[in-house]
Amino acid sequence: MLWAAILAVATGADGGPAVAQNRVKTQVVHPQAPPAVTEKDGDSPAITGTVPAVKTLPAPAASAAAPEIMTDLSQLPAPVARTRERILAAARSGELSRLLAVMTSGETLPIFSQSSGQDPISYWRSNYPDSAGVEILATLIDILDTGFVHVDEGTPQEMYVWPYFARVPLTTLTAAQKVELFKIVTGSDYKDMLGAGAYNFFRVGIARDGSWRFFVAGN
Repeated sequence: MLWAAILAVATGADGGPAVAQNRVKTQVVHPQAPPAVTEKDGDSPAITGTVPAVKTLPAPAASAAAPEIMTDLSQLPAPVARTRERILAAARSGELSRLLAVMTSGETLPIFSQSSGQDPISYWRSNYPDSAGVEILATLIDILDTGFVHVDEGTPQEMYVWPYFARVPLTTLTAAQKVELFKIVTGSDYKDMLGAGAYNFFRVGIARDGSWRFFVAGN
Protein backbone atom coordinates (compact mmCIF):
# COMPACT_ATOMS: atom_id res chain seq x y z
CA MET A 1 0.00 0.00 0.00
CA LEU A 2 1.08 3.54 -0.72
CA TRP A 3 0.94 4.68 2.85
CA ALA A 4 2.62 1.80 4.74
CA ALA A 5 5.69 2.35 6.92
CA ILE A 6 8.90 3.57 5.24
CA LEU A 7 10.68 0.78 3.38
CA ALA A 8 14.14 0.10 4.81
CA VAL A 9 16.73 -0.12 2.05
CA ALA A 10 20.46 -0.66 1.44
CA THR A 11 21.69 -0.62 5.07
CA GLY A 12 18.82 -2.50 6.73
CA ALA A 13 15.67 -1.62 8.61
CA ASP A 14 17.42 0.01 11.58
CA GLY A 15 20.50 1.40 9.86
CA GLY A 16 21.31 5.03 9.03
CA PRO A 17 20.64 6.62 5.62
CA ALA A 18 23.11 5.52 2.98
CA VAL A 19 24.63 7.83 0.39
CA ALA A 20 23.00 7.58 -3.05
CA GLN A 21 25.08 7.28 -6.22
CA ASN A 22 24.23 10.84 -7.23
CA ARG A 23 23.43 14.11 -5.49
CA VAL A 24 20.23 12.92 -3.88
CA LYS A 25 20.27 10.66 -0.85
CA THR A 26 17.69 8.04 -1.61
CA GLN A 27 17.74 5.83 1.46
CA VAL A 28 15.26 6.70 4.18
CA VAL A 29 15.09 4.74 7.42
CA HIS A 30 13.29 4.86 10.72
CA PRO A 31 15.21 7.60 12.55
CA GLN A 32 16.26 7.70 16.14
CA ALA A 33 14.23 10.09 18.21
CA PRO A 34 15.71 13.57 17.62
CA PRO A 35 16.44 15.99 20.45
CA ALA A 36 13.85 18.56 21.42
CA VAL A 37 14.14 21.98 19.81
CA THR A 38 16.07 24.46 21.94
CA GLU A 39 17.59 27.89 21.46
CA LYS A 40 20.84 26.14 20.50
CA ASP A 41 19.21 24.79 17.36
CA GLY A 42 20.03 28.08 15.66
CA ASP A 43 17.81 28.35 12.62
CA SER A 44 15.11 26.11 14.09
CA PRO A 45 12.22 28.34 15.16
CA ALA A 46 10.18 26.85 17.96
CA ILE A 47 6.88 25.31 16.93
CA THR A 48 4.13 26.62 19.14
CA GLY A 49 1.88 24.00 20.61
CA THR A 50 2.28 20.27 20.14
CA VAL A 51 3.52 18.85 16.88
CA PRO A 52 0.67 16.76 15.44
CA ALA A 53 1.11 13.06 15.94
CA VAL A 54 2.14 11.44 12.68
CA LYS A 55 0.71 7.98 12.16
CA THR A 56 0.12 6.78 8.64
CA LEU A 57 -1.06 8.53 5.51
CA PRO A 58 -4.67 7.94 4.41
CA ALA A 59 -5.04 5.14 1.91
CA PRO A 60 -5.67 6.34 -1.64
CA ALA A 61 -9.10 5.78 -3.10
CA ALA A 62 -9.46 2.72 -5.31
CA SER A 63 -8.85 3.43 -8.99
CA ALA A 64 -9.36 1.23 -12.02
CA ALA A 65 -6.54 2.83 -13.99
CA ALA A 66 -3.36 4.81 -13.41
CA PRO A 67 -4.01 8.57 -13.34
CA GLU A 68 -2.99 10.86 -16.17
CA ILE A 69 0.60 12.07 -15.95
CA MET A 70 0.63 15.87 -15.99
CA THR A 71 3.51 18.24 -16.75
CA ASP A 72 1.72 21.48 -17.57
CA LEU A 73 1.81 23.61 -14.41
CA SER A 74 -0.97 25.81 -15.79
CA GLN A 75 -3.32 22.87 -15.11
CA LEU A 76 -2.79 23.27 -11.37
CA PRO A 77 -5.51 25.07 -9.41
CA ALA A 78 -4.25 28.48 -8.31
CA PRO A 79 -4.01 27.54 -4.58
CA VAL A 80 -1.96 24.44 -5.42
CA ALA A 81 0.36 26.39 -7.73
CA ARG A 82 0.94 29.03 -5.05
CA THR A 83 1.80 26.46 -2.40
CA ARG A 84 4.20 24.70 -4.76
CA GLU A 85 5.99 27.99 -5.47
CA ARG A 86 6.21 28.83 -1.78
CA ILE A 87 7.73 25.43 -1.02
CA LEU A 88 10.24 25.75 -3.87
CA ALA A 89 11.26 29.26 -2.84
CA ALA A 90 11.90 28.08 0.71
CA ALA A 91 13.86 25.03 -0.44
CA ARG A 92 16.00 27.06 -2.84
CA SER A 93 16.97 29.43 -0.03
CA GLY A 94 18.99 26.65 1.57
CA GLU A 95 17.45 27.43 4.97
CA LEU A 96 15.54 24.74 6.79
CA SER A 97 13.82 27.39 8.90
CA ARG A 98 12.18 28.92 5.82
CA LEU A 99 10.76 25.55 4.82
CA LEU A 100 9.51 25.04 8.36
CA ALA A 101 7.78 28.42 8.19
CA VAL A 102 5.84 27.24 5.13
CA MET A 103 4.97 23.98 6.85
CA THR A 104 3.61 25.71 9.95
CA SER A 105 1.65 28.36 8.04
CA GLY A 106 -1.30 26.04 7.49
CA GLU A 107 -3.89 24.71 9.91
CA THR A 108 -2.08 21.38 10.24
CA LEU A 109 1.55 20.37 9.89
CA PRO A 110 2.28 18.34 6.75
CA ILE A 111 3.20 14.73 7.45
CA PHE A 112 6.99 14.54 7.20
CA SER A 113 7.79 11.22 8.88
CA GLN A 114 6.16 7.98 9.92
CA SER A 115 6.97 8.74 13.56
CA SER A 116 5.19 11.07 15.95
CA GLY A 117 6.01 13.95 18.26
CA GLN A 118 9.08 15.12 16.33
CA ASP A 119 9.99 18.49 14.90
CA PRO A 120 10.92 18.55 11.18
CA ILE A 121 14.32 20.25 11.42
CA SER A 122 15.64 17.93 14.11
CA TYR A 123 14.27 14.98 12.14
CA TRP A 124 16.08 15.98 8.93
CA ARG A 125 19.31 16.80 10.75
CA SER A 126 19.20 13.41 12.44
CA ASN A 127 18.66 11.57 9.15
CA TYR A 128 21.11 13.64 7.08
CA PRO A 129 23.87 14.56 9.55
CA ASP A 130 26.59 15.08 6.92
CA SER A 131 24.73 18.09 5.51
CA ALA A 132 23.01 19.15 8.74
CA GLY A 133 19.76 18.23 7.04
CA VAL A 134 20.10 20.66 4.12
CA GLU A 135 20.24 17.95 1.43
CA ILE A 136 16.55 17.28 2.08
CA LEU A 137 15.90 20.63 0.40
CA ALA A 138 17.59 19.42 -2.80
CA THR A 139 15.44 16.31 -2.70
CA LEU A 140 12.31 18.42 -2.32
CA ILE A 141 13.22 20.57 -5.32
CA ASP A 142 13.89 17.50 -7.46
CA ILE A 143 10.54 16.00 -6.49
CA LEU A 144 8.56 19.14 -7.32
CA ASP A 145 10.32 19.49 -10.67
CA THR A 146 8.90 16.18 -11.88
CA GLY A 147 5.56 15.47 -13.54
CA PHE A 148 2.58 15.06 -11.24
CA VAL A 149 -0.85 13.44 -11.00
CA HIS A 150 -4.29 14.54 -9.84
CA VAL A 151 -5.62 11.72 -7.69
CA ASP A 152 -8.68 10.64 -5.72
CA GLU A 153 -10.87 13.35 -7.24
CA GLY A 154 -14.14 13.84 -5.38
CA THR A 155 -12.87 12.17 -2.18
CA PRO A 156 -11.40 13.59 1.06
CA GLN A 157 -8.00 12.41 -0.21
CA GLU A 158 -8.17 14.45 -3.44
CA MET A 159 -4.84 16.10 -4.13
CA TYR A 160 -1.99 16.68 -6.54
CA VAL A 161 0.95 14.37 -6.00
CA TRP A 162 4.61 14.64 -7.05
CA PRO A 163 6.32 12.69 -8.52
CA TYR A 164 3.88 10.79 -10.71
CA PHE A 165 5.86 7.61 -10.05
CA ALA A 166 4.07 7.44 -6.70
CA ARG A 167 0.83 6.50 -8.48
CA VAL A 168 2.03 4.97 -11.75
CA PRO A 169 3.18 1.31 -11.88
CA LEU A 170 6.95 1.24 -12.34
CA THR A 171 6.64 -1.70 -14.72
CA THR A 172 4.79 0.52 -17.19
CA LEU A 173 7.42 3.27 -17.39
CA THR A 174 8.85 4.08 -20.81
CA ALA A 175 12.57 4.49 -21.37
CA ALA A 176 12.19 8.27 -21.21
CA GLN A 177 10.21 8.05 -17.98
CA LYS A 178 12.89 5.87 -16.42
CA VAL A 179 15.40 8.62 -17.16
CA GLU A 180 13.15 11.02 -15.24
CA LEU A 181 12.98 8.55 -12.36
CA PHE A 182 16.77 8.21 -12.28
CA LYS A 183 17.05 11.94 -11.66
CA ILE A 184 15.78 11.30 -8.13
CA VAL A 185 16.75 7.68 -7.38
CA THR A 186 19.58 5.35 -8.36
CA GLY A 187 19.43 2.24 -10.51
CA SER A 188 19.87 0.14 -7.40
CA ASP A 189 16.93 1.91 -5.74
CA TYR A 190 14.84 1.27 -8.85
CA LYS A 191 15.64 -2.43 -8.73
CA ASP A 192 14.63 -2.57 -5.07
CA MET A 193 11.40 -0.73 -5.84
CA LEU A 194 10.53 -3.23 -8.55
CA GLY A 195 11.04 -5.98 -6.02
CA ALA A 196 8.81 -4.18 -3.53
CA GLY A 197 6.21 -3.51 -6.20
CA ALA A 198 6.04 0.27 -5.87
CA TYR A 199 7.91 3.56 -5.77
CA ASN A 200 8.97 4.19 -2.18
CA PHE A 201 11.05 7.37 -2.19
CA PHE A 202 9.83 10.84 -1.24
CA ARG A 203 6.57 12.24 -2.52
CA VAL A 204 4.70 15.53 -1.99
CA GLY A 205 0.93 15.95 -1.70
CA ILE A 206 -0.95 19.25 -1.98
CA ALA A 207 -4.73 19.37 -1.61
CA ARG A 208 -6.91 21.27 -4.09
CA ASP A 209 -7.33 24.12 -1.59
CA GLY A 210 -3.54 24.55 -1.40
CA SER A 211 -3.07 22.72 1.92
CA TRP A 212 0.30 20.99 2.04
CA ARG A 213 -0.58 17.46 3.15
CA PHE A 214 2.72 15.56 3.17
CA PHE A 215 6.39 15.33 2.24
CA VAL A 216 7.32 11.82 3.21
CA ALA A 217 8.96 8.65 1.95
CA GLY A 218 7.47 5.20 2.07
CA ASN A 219 5.61 2.56 0.14
